[in-house]
Amino acid sequence: MTNLNCESPLIAPKEQPRNLRIYDSFDRPLRDLRISVIDQCNFRCVYCMPQNQRIEHYTFLKQDQWLTFPQIERLARLFVKLGVGKIRITGGEPLLRPNLSNLVGKLKGIPEVKDLALTTNGSMLIQHAQALKDAGLDRITVSLDTLDPALFRQINGFRGTLEKVLDGIQLCQKIGFGCIKINVVLQKNIGHRHILDLVRYFKGRKPILRFIEYMDAGNCNHWSPDAVVPASEIVKLIHEHFPLRAVRSNYYGEVASRYEFLDGEGEIGFITPITQPFCRTCTRARVSADGKMYPCLFANHGTDLRPFLRQDIPDDVLLNIIQSDWRNRKDRYSELRAKSLSSQKSLPKIEMFQIGG
Repeated sequence: MTNLNCESPLIAPKEQPRNLRIYDSFDRPLRDLRISVIDQCNFRCVYCMPQNQRIEHYTFLKQDQWLTFPQIERLARLFVKLGVGKIRITGGEPLLRPNLSNLVGKLKGIPEVKDLALTTNGSMLIQHAQALKDAGLDRITVSLDTLDPALFRQINGFRGTLEKVLDGIQLCQKIGFGCIKINVVLQKNIGHRHILDLVRYFKGRKPILRFIEYMDAGNCNHWSPDAVVPASEIVKLIHEHFPLRAVRSNYYGEVASRYEFLDGEGEIGFITPITQPFCRTCTRARVSADGKMYPCLFANHGTDLRPFLRQDIPDDVLLNIIQSDWRNRKDRYSELRAKSLSSQKSLPKIEMFQIGG
């Protein structure tokens, strides 16, 4: 039976020690940090980094533009002073970053980090899963949208194979990762059969499926509201075949609406940034591979922290910059999406592969 509480619940905002409290202009606490370690990816998924003219003209960061591991560790230690207890390593595809397990070990060595996770396309887990586990990584999230090999390759730009991803997931189970999640992006061109196939495959196993509504993140995926499948439709579909009941969230700010199977064979989650935005409880800050802090997945600019890190500016100065950014944060793009699309359609946004999902 799947563990229904595989994420470590963190201290609720009002229970945090006073010196850790930091809130934005909508009274949202800073509790989660997503760190991108690379903007490159070996896939070209249609909803993130589609193989089109815009991507062909994008200049990926060079290695000397990445934050170094000591710089990332330093930033993480500053963020935990402000209340962060969860860190997620993202990309691009983070497993393309050489020696990533070394960074995992450094971040796991920060006592205040209670939950350390990584999001990956899964294509290189066979090579890296054991080293990541040994270094202290708590959780793995794998992006996997279908179990149909041909559709899998079509979605990811005809790169990589489904077999490798499934083998990587199975290895993560075998070596004892306590929590494995499978992210499925819902698009109109993925039929109900593929959704139910995923449910049948993972139901009763350790990995937890999470269905995510297709988002207008970035500029290159040609998003349209017409391509969105409301998660409520998928809940209804799955419930008709595998009865579900809603369960309470694990912690404040959890983005997924959780359901469990009535037969006791685990749980499933739904993330609804389009039909049921959750901006009002968003506790996440993001740092790109070149050291820019972004307050929102849909932001169009970030605060560049890399020059301060390279100049070895004192910690208290960096802390003040981070605090100021968060306290002035007003982002709630998903709640204002309709207005934003009509009045700011040409306004560029950071690409999802630059700061993770």
